[in-house]
Amino acid sequence: MRLVQRWKCDLKKPMSCHMEINEDQLVVISRVVHEAIRAFCMAHGDNSQPPYDKIEDWMREATLQGIRFRLENPSAPNSAQHDQWMQQKMEDGWVHGAVKDGEKKTHPMLIAYEELPYVEKQKDALFAAIVEALYFRQIG
Repeated sequence: MRLVQRWKCDLKKPMSCHMEINEDQLVVISRVVHEAIRAFCMAHGDNSQPPYDKIEDWMREATLQGIRFRLENPSAPNSAQHDQWMQQKMEDGWVHGAVKDGEKKTHPMLIAYEELPYVEKQKDALFAAIVEALYFRQIG
């Protein structure tokens, strides 16, 4: 599948160029984002992330929602990305807990962005960078 399709641009605004995408393309970027985050976690000693083909639906949907947010808000700071993720989790019934557990809907990172460990902030930055790299381009 080819990712690049039609571009819409305001040449006076860097980062305003974006392509119109469909759900199939969102799934492609979702796979890339998930596998990159998984590799990042593994590099930091966290082997809890399953391969994309084995993730649960809630994890897949959270990634897609994050991508949609980034596409709609390309200039948003990484803290806004985290806030979006946290809001969606809470709306879905998740609460702060010591351990990430999809059945109990607990997650230790349901905290303010400022309180996140540095490595977690880097995951938000990586997420945004991957979406930007695949869906946006800088204008001269």
